Amino acid sequence: MTDSYDGGRETAFLPAFHADDVELIERRRLHQGFFRLDEVHLRHRLFEGGWSGEMVREVHVRHDAVGVLLYDVERDCVALVEQIRAGALDDPQSPWKLEIVAGLVDAGESAAEVARREAMEEAGCQVDELIELHTYYPSPGACTERVTLFCALVDCGGLGGVHGLDEEHEDIRVHVLPFNRAWELMLAGRLDNAMCLIAFYWLASERASLRARG
Repeated sequence: MTDSYDGGRETAFLPAFHADDVELIERRRLHQGFFRLDEVHLRHRLFEGGWSGEMVREVHVRHDAVGVLLYDVERDCVALVEQIRAGALDDPQSPWKLEIVAGLVDAGESAAEVARREAMEEAGCQVDELIELHTYYPSPGACTERVTLFCALVDCGGLGGVHGLDEEHEDIRVHVLPFNRAWELMLAGRLDNAMCLIAFYWLASERASLRARG
């Protein structure tokens, strides 16, 4: 990234390099399952000039994902989902995690379409208004996945129970919590995934304005 200053004001950071400043020497597929693992051989331009030597990296190739925080403005509550997570099997507390609704993007789908689909599949919740928050890489050093986060303004009345698709082995329990209780859980470390943390910090900063307009 290149930074510059104009009269003491910081201007936009612009990328120093682009995709054509990387030479992909070889890509090998090491594993193909629900996700894919590739070994890539590459070299790239250096900030001080010239090219790097050949580097070898393993890259986790994943579908892009969408997360959606279900927020009820009138009740000032959120709907979270609880399910077992294979990546947390060794978690000292529990491999069942409290999260926001989330899902993977299938070919031809928009992020907003995924948000609405997953809200219905995982929480039985009809979504109308969506507010897009951020798009980010959870771990760009090793993973291709990009996540798009939304806040959905919904009616949490009647939400609850167990949801999910049998063919995807989903067993998902819905919890409707007052915002303040969910915030306490986050501060206590119970909401310990990136989607939750980013979405809740956004909601904490925007909650008053959302409630005022409602």
